[in-house]
Amino acid sequence: MTDRVRIDIQNHIADVRLVRSDKMNALDDAMFQAIIEAIDALRNEPDLRCVVLSGEGRAFCAGLDLSNFKGEGGVPSDLLARTHGLANRPQAVAWGWRDLPVPVIAAVHGIAFGGGFQIMSGADIRFMHPETRCAIMELKWGLVPDMAGYPLWRGNVRDDVLRKLVYTNAEFSGEQAQQMGFATELSEHPFEDAMALAELITRKNPDAIRSAKTLSNMLGDASDGDLLLAESREQAGVIHHPNQLEAVAAEMQGRPPVFNRRG
Repeated sequence: MTDRVRIDIQNHIADVRLVRSDKMNALDDAMFQAIIEAIDALRNEPDLRCVVLSGEGRAFCAGLDLSNFKGEGGVPSDLLARTHGLANRPQAVAWGWRDLPVPVIAAVHGIAFGGGFQIMSGADIRFMHPETRCAIMELKWGLVPDMAGYPLWRGNVRDDVLRKLVYTNAEFSGEQAQQMGFATELSEHPFEDAMALAELITRKNPDAIRSAKTLSNMLGDASDGDLLLAESREQAGVIHHPNQLEAVAAEMQGRPPVFNRRG
């Protein structure tokens, strides 16, 4: 994992960086594997409260390194196999961030093309430099977007706008991405702003944050009845529990909260 993805966890925040900067963090098979391993490792960090995902060097991620996917190897032989929960292996590198139980904040700069754009889309929140070059690139190579983009983009962007971008693989800027709904906020300093937001999130009840992400992930396809029941279930899991009581006490006393570590 360390030659493609680096993880540094401090103060409950995982600083996760794609580190193939000589190739603008393009996705070869080793990068796919490293991202999946990173997600699995983070899933097992009980005291984790937030993730900041970024790319080193000149780009967030330039998408597939096509030179590594010629002939046999790299691309799975059976894309229909659900090898990683709901997803196949290529989808897992983007969907896995959404499936993590804690918020993921992407800090995006330089280039976010193809699979890199879809990995970015897996984050809960996305800070993007206004001059970032973006594209849903797959049709350029005669392919369709298949790294979880469609379920991740649902609700972010108008249907007809998405169709145009997919059908044409047209390039657009970070500023345009924010206007269309792909980026949460524009930032001249995406990583710094992402870390500042992560630090704010760590001061909230971590049990409630995880429950809020669970509910947020249901918004796209759950019925009203299922959402109402889920709200009640998640609230019952946090109300009157130690971390919720600590959140109230800290707020009333004007001090930083001290939350219990998850088991």
